[in-house]
Amino acid sequence: MIKIATLLGTSRPGNYTGKALAIVQDQLQKMANVEPIEIDPARLQLPFPGQKSETGDEKWLQQAVKNATAVILATPEYHGSFAATTKLMLENMGFPSALRGKPVALLGVAAGQIGAIKSLEQLRSVCSHVGALVLPGPVSIANVKSVFDESGACRDAKVDQRLRGLAAQLVDYIHNHICPKYTLEQMVREVA
Repeated sequence: MIKIATLLGTSRPGNYTGKALAIVQDQLQKMANVEPIEIDPARLQLPFPGQKSETGDEKWLQQAVKNATAVILATPEYHGSFAATTKLMLENMGFPSALRGKPVALLGVAAGQIGAIKSLEQLRSVCSHVGALVLPGPVSIANVKSVFDESGACRDAKVDQRLRGLAAQLVDYIHNHICPKYTLEQMVREVA
């Protein structure tokens, strides 16, 4: 079973990032042998750096990411950067980071016409710095307020296709690069 942790990088109620990520998660659920693990920061009480944890939620977050085969990290773009909640989740990944060595696909949404380009560039840099294997081709959704209706349905077929393609790209990467590694390792161990 391929486990993919989907991290929602905002805790704002009714956020558009969650609507976009829900389409990716829907596509993952339709795939054979794939189990999405939804991580919503609104359900966690993560400590700020230097503060003591009251709940241990950061340990749960770290373990969920460590147990995942790969990660999809979704963030809104706020003031030209990724959301503070996204950063808080990254800060609570431990050291070395639970993202180290994990394939990571990025998704960003923004209300403006250029999409979440700035936030995704910065997020790619941070994820690479902590040792994640950031996949090329992040998905940036522009004009997000007009793309989704109140129920979360996507009004734009091309955007829906790109979001579903993000799930497919990550699973293809796992099948082509991660699964063969473990199969080869298992074969070597059986021979030895």
